[in-house]
Amino acid sequence: MKHQYKILLILLIITTSGFSAEYDWGKKGHRATGQIAEKYLSKKAKRNINKLLKGQSLALVSNFADDIKSDKKYKGYSPWHYVNFSFDKKYGEDTPSEFGDLVQGIEKCIMVLKDEQSSEADAAFHLKMLVHFIGDLHQPLHVGRGEDKGGNDIQVRWFRDGSNLHRVWDSEMIEHYGMSYTELSVNTDMLSKTQLEAIRDGSVLDWVHESQALAKQVYNSAEVGEKLGYQYMYNYFPLARKQLQKGGIRLAKVLNEIFG
Repeated sequence: MKHQYKILLILLIITTSGFSAEYDWGKKGHRATGQIAEKYLSKKAKRNINKLLKGQSLALVSNFADDIKSDKKYKGYSPWHYVNFSFDKKYGEDTPSEFGDLVQGIEKCIMVLKDEQSSEADAAFHLKMLVHFIGDLHQPLHVGRGEDKGGNDIQVRWFRDGSNLHRVWDSEMIEHYGMSYTELSVNTDMLSKTQLEAIRDGSVLDWVHESQALAKQVYNSAEVGEKLGYQYMYNYFPLARKQLQKGGIRLAKVLNEIFG
């Protein structure tokens, strides 16, 4: 009987792992986005950010918003990692979550950082959070459907292992590619001035709607129970890399607007 109980417990852990809607790019993806952003910061923004973070890099602080999840006093920030609204509507046409969401989280961080009355500690906290949330915004399934927790409930296989669609996009494609975050940040696509300006163009809401459009593609990319592997990497990892790069460029845009 004890043996059967142990087996049941193991199966429960395996099948429920990955059902949280709080996954994101994973540590490597967030660090890559942070490091990419540093290449596009103005000199003044670099100085101000360096002073506020006491020399810590954007890559280093990029996972702060995930690291604090283990502390119960930060539980209220969990809904800030994602946003769910109807695929046939724009953000705001559905009543935004009363608990907050990714859009509200980004807006709050920007507001605190622009407020000259904010304490240094409060500004540093919200800067670290902002770095993470801009990264989350560019993982398409963070603007996915609420009913399946942004793809967390869509069970698939990643090569030989059980997984879910959200986890594949968060970390498993990135890990399978085998590059460090520094290698990912250096080996980005070459962009013309026109292409760079096109990425920087728009507002946070424009980027949210762009990610939602990509989320629709991701949902159509796999079926429940499907085995994903080399072909899936070939088809979709270039998109994931582009999103990491866009996230870094747009993070720098936001930070330049805040810090000069």
